[in-house]
Amino acid sequence: MIFNPHKLGIHKVLKHIPLNAVFDAPYKRALKKAVNIADLRLIAKSRAHKMVFDYLDAGADDEISLRRGKDAYTELEMHYKILSGIKPPLDLSTKIFGMDVNLPFFGCPTAGNRMFHWEGETAAAKASEKFGTLYGLSSLATTGITEIGAIHSGPKVFQLYVWKDRELVKEVIAKAKEGGFGALALTVDFTWYGNRERDIRNDFSIPPKYSVPQMIEALRKPAWTYDFLSHEPYTYACINTDVPADSLAAFVNSQIAPEFNWSDAEWLLGEWNGPAAPKGVVRPDDAKRAIEIGFSSIWVSNHGARQLETSPATIDVLPSIREAVGPDVEIIMDGGVQRGTDIAKALALGADSVGVGKPYLWGLAAGGEAGVSRAYEILKVELDRAMGLLGTPTVADLKREGPSLIKRRGSSIRDYPDRNAHLRGYGGGIV
Repeated sequence: MIFNPHKLGIHKVLKHIPLNAVFDAPYKRALKKAVNIADLRLIAKSRAHKMVFDYLDAGADDEISLRRGKDAYTELEMHYKILSGIKPPLDLSTKIFGMDVNLPFFGCPTAGNRMFHWEGETAAAKASEKFGTLYGLSSLATTGITEIGAIHSGPKVFQLYVWKDRELVKEVIAKAKEGGFGALALTVDFTWYGNRERDIRNDFSIPPKYSVPQMIEALRKPAWTYDFLSHEPYTYACINTDVPADSLAAFVNSQIAPEFNWSDAEWLLGEWNGPAAPKGVVRPDDAKRAIEIGFSSIWVSNHGARQLETSPATIDVLPSIREAVGPDVEIIMDGGVQRGTDIAKALALGADSVGVGKPYLWGLAAGGEAGVSRAYEILKVELDRAMGLLGTPTVADLKREGPSLIKRRGSSIRDYPDRNAHLRGYGGGIV
């Protein structure tokens, strides 16, 4: 029999011993000093169990796409305008899925938030409500649809996987409608479970398997461990509360339908009958077909570089998808975003809004709602500064003038380890 402290009822005792604040005190202090998203990542790494942090932090296989997704933004220069006569405050408001929001970015739907911090999805929903932006709930969330609907009264999108069981699908989307979710995102790049090798090395499971290495790591991370041990075990609150959240891969593999196709997507759109986007598009031809069968929006994403290794950086394919669908189709984009300047570049190159995943989850793992709010505040300030320096006082101005503001940086001889690298086919630098 596997040792399980929750089955022994340890959490029912520990919840009456308020040590969480003691263990979290140094991380709260660190959050106040965090100046960028990279700082939040380091705080999350310091607080969270290694297997939990690596689950959040990792990409597929050799993590090439993960690195490229971030690095792609560094290849884009911002050719700012001068003397634009802008008077603060800037207007960061826009629409997402036709719904008014105060920010052109939002937290992507992500699975199992309570593994990072006991507040889980409620922390992210509260932060989204505070900043007046869209909230995305995963169908593999550890907080229920009704609970989120009571917390976040603003625009919400519900994320759905390509499940085998159509009755399950109909039941879940009916709950989403009842819970005030005005849009649906169908994840189309998750027909197989990606190869996340950090998880394999860490023998990843939630809750832990209580091996010696995992217990040693738990002792090294008392804030996360006490958080986990002093709260109720979590379940797939949107799907089936009888399924424990420790069987993520097994549950997903049993329910995912690799055979799900365009006809199935049309059936789903008929069941939903509202604003919807396929989440995981990287090809212009797929984007055009999605619009033809009835999707109202396109969500450019490569699943955070966690699925198919060497899939393209989303910022690189964004312009071609915008060209393919034309100026009037809404495009949402996520992937690799860690700065407000990244958001500005995405908006300038064709996105109508930008989803962020790791940044707010690092904040969550670092400090619950306070950490998520810190992530939002950092990105908001950075985006505001970027728009001001670019000479674009509104999101509409940034999108309209974007192509003239963002230029791809040409190769330089300084990018290579020696002066002859370009002769061997590694670039077009001028000697």
